[in-house]
Amino acid sequence: MWQDLRTELHPLGLEIVTVAVDAAGLAAAGPWIAKAAPGHPSLIDRAHVVDALFGIVNVPSGVWIDEAGTIVRPPEPAHPKRPAYLDRAVPPDATPALREAITITRSLTVDADAYVGAVRDWVRLGAMSRFALAPDEVVRRSRPRPLDEATAAAHFALGQALHADGLHDDATLHFREAHRLHPTNWTYRRDAWALAGDARQTIYGTSWIEEVKREGVENYYPRLEL
Repeated sequence: MWQDLRTELHPLGLEIVTVAVDAAGLAAAGPWIAKAAPGHPSLIDRAHVVDALFGIVNVPSGVWIDEAGTIVRPPEPAHPKRPAYLDRAVPPDATPALREAITITRSLTVDADAYVGAVRDWVRLGAMSRFALAPDEVVRRSRPRPLDEATAAAHFALGQALHADGLHDDATLHFREAHRLHPTNWTYRRDAWALAGDARQTIYGTSWIEEVKREGVENYYPRLEL
């Protein structure tokens, strides 16, 4: 999805780097990258390094870094185009569960046009763009990383290592602890569910829909602060 924007703006000086946050690595993200055939760097982060470095807790998230290597916008929801799920119709024969799932996903906060418009403005005007934030505003909008969140990262890493060694029950304990300590980190949830496969319900005892409802649909993708 990012390739079209990169094709448009790369001649004006923008480079896009996409990072798939996926503990399964190439096996999971590789086919998607191959299908997209990106002309830009496309990386896979199995260890959630971008979570730690930038404070990313969900995807897609975008971080703007200028030519001097300075962050001018910290992580925020970043959609290069309107997702198809926002326009998905509810089938007449949909079960109550499917109807609820479609309704919730259609209610997620996404403003792709505004985000892409801001990117275009920044590429055209650089530091003069109103969307390029001053350092103090970048700090204000950046996520702190208190001890609980740092500890959650350690638990999630332990869970990944134990899962890779086939110790799935032990891994689940650490995934649950990471979730308890950092409940708003959706990248942890998503990876733990993906690793569990058919047994995903055993990780937290809940589903994605239940978790979104608990956290609040409006909080899954916070409204852009442009």
